[in-house]
Amino acid sequence: MTILECIKVVLAENRQGLTAKDIHALIVERNLYSFGAEHPVSVVNSYIRRRCLGLDFPTSYPEKIFEIVGYEGKKPKYALLGDKAKQQPDVNVGKKETADRLPEERITEAWEKHISALKTDITEQILRNTPSFFERLVVDLLLKMGYGYDNDSGFVTGQSHDGGIDGIIYQDNLGLDRIYIQAKRYAPGNKVSRSILQAFVGAMEDVQKGVFITTSQFTSEAISYATKQQQKQIKLIDGSLLAELLVKFEIGLSTVQTLKIYRIDSDYYGE
Repeated sequence: MTILECIKVVLAENRQGLTAKDIHALIVERNLYSFGAEHPVSVVNSYIRRRCLGLDFPTSYPEKIFEIVGYEGKKPKYALLGDKAKQQPDVNVGKKETADRLPEERITEAWEKHISALKTDITEQILRNTPSFFERLVVDLLLKMGYGYDNDSGFVTGQSHDGGIDGIIYQDNLGLDRIYIQAKRYAPGNKVSRSILQAFVGAMEDVQKGVFITTSQFTSEAISYATKQQQKQIKLIDGSLLAELLVKFEIGLSTVQTLKIYRIDSDYYGE
């Protein structure tokens, strides 16, 4: 019998839920499995959490078998998925801090905090720079996202009388299909209004595709105006989405360190 099968047997007989420590104790008491690991409770906990509903991290399995039905102090109590706990469900399930979290869960949480802080830093760096820097940045981003026929098919207009067009990307060699770009480096709280968006649409003339990018946000009227456009295709990118895209496509970022997180190949080991 495998460790996973032992856990399922124990929980099938204890539908009110048990901690990883209690599950291990019952497995040993019933002589279901002989653990050779130095920390067998951690092994049991690992098997459960990687297959537990609501716990998604790099090494978790897509198939969920267990669920958290409550807590004993700070220790989560696990049950077979679908079983109804005899006690009242804990409204804070999934929110409590617990020392039972696996290392990769902590890594995932730390990574998410890192990315969140990075997005904030990116926005601050943009606001410190010049408007011309921002214009170049958004063109670089769209090219990296796959718009344009090559890496040199986009450019900043660099003209004060550009009619509200800060950048242009050519989708084909002949320039028959173009994307116009407007970039507004606004401070947080200074939202892009409908009138500014209307001016951009007017400046597009015969060009059908436009991207309006800002470090702030759009008013609800501006969003509604862009959504209801029938003659033009307008995509709005606010500060939050901009930071997310800059991280995703690694614009202005360099890799400091790469970590590999592993999971046992259940097919190889016949788990």
